[in-house]
Amino acid sequence: MSNNTDSIQRSIVINGTRERVWRALTNAEEFGAWFGVDLSGQVFAPGQRTRGLFTHPGCEGLMFDIVIQHIQPQDAMSFHWHPYAVDTAVDYSGEIPTLVSFNLQDAPGKAILLTVTESGFDKVPAHRRRIAFEMNTEGWEIQLQNLANHVGQ
Repeated sequence: MSNNTDSIQRSIVINGTRERVWRALTNAEEFGAWFGVDLSGQVFAPGQRTRGLFTHPGCEGLMFDIVIQHIQPQDAMSFHWHPYAVDTAVDYSGEIPTLVSFNLQDAPGKAILLTVTESGFDKVPAHRRRIAFEMNTEGWEIQLQNLANHVGQ
């Protein structure tokens, strides 16, 4: 177990083509379908902010709010966001966001190895750093499985 508190990294092998996994990651509406957020009518583009309400039970009323950093077709995508920004009475805009990066690699058996890395937790305010790190560590495991299930449909 790593003592790294600045970043989370999780990987999953997804049975699907690179094109299919890529579309599930970079088509905003499809991303929203597996991530549990309403991104109807939106697109992901570098430098663009994308916002929508969470649809996942228990998260209703919470805002998903990201800025796309980078898109390298069929290889990598990244965005900035404020991790575990769940208190609707708090303005998180003054905080330094973390960077979430998705990287695709070919895997044996016509599958894709998808790795997500979220870095920058050491810059999250100290009073919420630990809970944000813990919740997102668990969250990425769940979301990668959601993505794999979505691609397999």
